[in-house]
Amino acid sequence: MRNPLNKTITEIKPSGIRKFFDIVSEMKDAISLGVGEPDFDTPWHIREEGIYSLEKGRTYYTSNSGIKELREEICRYLHRRFDLTYDWKSETLVTIGGSEAIDIALRVMLEPGDEVLLPQPSYVSYEPCIIMAGGKPVIIELKAEDEFKLTSKQIEEACTDKTKVLILPFPNNPTGSVMSKDELEKIIDIIKEKDLFVLSDEIYAELTYGEKHTSIASLPGMKERTIVINGFSKSYAMTGWRLGYAAGPAEIIKQMTKLHQFSIMCAPTNSQYAAVEALKNGDSDVEMMAEAYDQRRRFLLHELRRIGLECFEARGAFYVFPCIKSTGMTSEEFATRLLQEEKIAVVPGTAFGDSGEGYLRISYAYSIEKIKQALERIERFVRKVKA
Repeated sequence: MRNPLNKTITEIKPSGIRKFFDIVSEMKDAISLGVGEPDFDTPWHIREEGIYSLEKGRTYYTSNSGIKELREEICRYLHRRFDLTYDWKSETLVTIGGSEAIDIALRVMLEPGDEVLLPQPSYVSYEPCIIMAGGKPVIIELKAEDEFKLTSKQIEEACTDKTKVLILPFPNNPTGSVMSKDELEKIIDIIKEKDLFVLSDEIYAELTYGEKHTSIASLPGMKERTIVINGFSKSYAMTGWRLGYAAGPAEIIKQMTKLHQFSIMCAPTNSQYAAVEALKNGDSDVEMMAEAYDQRRRFLLHELRRIGLECFEARGAFYVFPCIKSTGMTSEEFATRLLQEEKIAVVPGTAFGDSGEGYLRISYAYSIEKIKQALERIERFVRKVKA
């Protein structure tokens, strides 16, 4: 019998995040700080709107692009929060989470062999999506001494005549790094000079601590070459509702919509109506959650440093990225032993690229009580391995 499987797919490694999550889910008394999922329930008024949509019998297919009310509200939100102006009819698409938007954007933009600049450490899905779209990932290693930010020099050095797209993963998962308006302005000249398109993943845009998020698409000359990816999972605690969106140039969104049409049809109808309510009346919910995350962030940073783990100060998302090189262990070894010996699940930095070696991702999307319990076990483990 011939091999039924596609070689490209079989050679892609499984997610390094899910590996530890699957183990801890079957381990008694274990504490997971590994999954990037808010511990808050979806705010009640948003859930209520989803329930009401079912009671009203809204269980039908919607437009492939999403319901008019949601796409209009997305445009109002992007303008209100990030000074972005889009036409709801031709420049927006509602997707199954931000992940689908990333996937189909790359699939419609890349020809076989096109190169994509991929800063790492970064979200685990980018590299597989590039490969599955026929592109070639070109890794840019973000450095702790640069606060895990991207520089124009790094972009210039990585570019070739085959480079077409730059992934811009800020606020960053796993490092928590953000790029300010001034820092983004320093890279747009090289982006224009090299005629690159930008895939800007802004799923954590509402979760910044200090300076407000700036979308690169809002800077001069960048809207026409940028696809903005966003969604509802992180900011509104709506992970299971599976809803995201893309906004960008009409010619790109048109082709993304066609691909979405054939592979997905449309996003869940009741989720779309709930999302309208989230955008209209959810600002205070976002502020409350962001304030709670900030409190946890500051506590976690302080405690990790006290324990003796050097840690860059995350300014966005809900992760910290402590350095564990002082223990003499690899990221995989540290995470595995911590789980086996102390029943604490974290994610090795290498799950987010080879440049994550020597680091761990710890999520603070958990209660302060659970974080305190986990830190007691982490401190005990660190003291033991350093003794």
